[in-house]
Amino acid sequence: MPAVFENNLKYYSYFYRPVSLLTAKHTASPIMITVSPVSTRKELKEFIKFKIQLYADNPYAVPPLYADEIEALLEGRNPALDVYDHQVFIARRDGRVVGRVAAIINHVSNRKTGKEFVRFGFIDFIEDFEVAKALLDTVERWGRERGMRAIHGPLGFTDFDPEGMLIHGFDELSTIACIYNHPYYPEFLRRMGFRKDAEWVEYKISIPGEIPDKYRRIAETVRQKYGFRVLRFKKISDIVKQGYGHKLFRLLNVTYSELYGFSELTEEMIDYYIRKYVPLLRIELVTLIADENDELVAFGVALPSLSRAMQKARGRMFPLGAWHLLRALKSKRAEVCDLMLIAAHPSAQNIGAAALLFTEMIPQFQKLGTIYAESNPELIDNQRIRALWSNFEKVLHKRRAVFAKDIG
Repeated sequence: MPAVFENNLKYYSYFYRPVSLLTAKHTASPIMITVSPVSTRKELKEFIKFKIQLYADNPYAVPPLYADEIEALLEGRNPALDVYDHQVFIARRDGRVVGRVAAIINHVSNRKTGKEFVRFGFIDFIEDFEVAKALLDTVERWGRERGMRAIHGPLGFTDFDPEGMLIHGFDELSTIACIYNHPYYPEFLRRMGFRKDAEWVEYKISIPGEIPDKYRRIAETVRQKYGFRVLRFKKISDIVKQGYGHKLFRLLNVTYSELYGFSELTEEMIDYYIRKYVPLLRIELVTLIADENDELVAFGVALPSLSRAMQKARGRMFPLGAWHLLRALKSKRAEVCDLMLIAAHPSAQNIGAAALLFTEMIPQFQKLGTIYAESNPELIDNQRIRALWSNFEKVLHKRRAVFAKDIG
């Protein structure tokens, strides 16, 4: 049996009697909700399929790829599973899957914050409060058994797992980097006593017809005064061969170190993410900036929106999913692009590195006919990143939150 399935195979059962049964004249057996650890590969497949099936007909949800979910949750594939305690659970009622959740203890983040949190992530459930409660009660119990005194989520193993529950913008198309959930999710959590512990905002950022003169002037100053330069590559593979893939993620570790829930990526995790994500990038939408010593000081990574292509793929690469995704990735036009990552070393954040990034990225968006870019989630108290868009026309169209409560 794989190691991922050997952890804590304790069985949790919950019994609930709905009002309709309580008031019935005849005697009825209670409807049983069982929440149990995923213990076989077949159950892991059910865990993944549930998410895809739950949102199959939703015009705003973007389903994950089945293969990506398997890789994220199977030990031996995702190195984060070797670092953080975790257990995956599935909920059933009358034999039918009705919910799922992962319990995670990120000891690195906990040591940094001094808090004993168990995380819940990969959470989905039907519109039934008792199902949601059974799932989160299970995570709480699992966390308490391991000395945890609070629970928060949705969060993943690392920041590269989708995080934050949607609380506003349910009628907006999601992105591949974000969780989409029904409006009843946050409502159920509030009923269970959870409170908002962190909040993210997302913008539609209009792409200007011309590079603002202000950015041109600042970019030129940065080049001359600090020796910053934009790195040029012919192929995405050259970025990896020349070591800039690793430099990018190491810079991410420095730049994101103080953000909510972030924990430093290990070298094994960096290798994993390079193999997984870098080959998907378009060279013209990757901007790397180095200093005089050839050290990476800032970068921006964008992608043509893959949301519609992922909806058409319905979680599968075959028979046609790969075709839809490649068509979107390689298209000569992309009316919407997703800003996947933007980062600058703390020493470069207040001296104009962002202006140099934008003077390089805006022309590429213009060539693609991009009308607007999706910012993806930004912490509401991260004023530096939000200030980047101060000179752009933008619309705040989504909000999401991490919810928390004490369990000690």
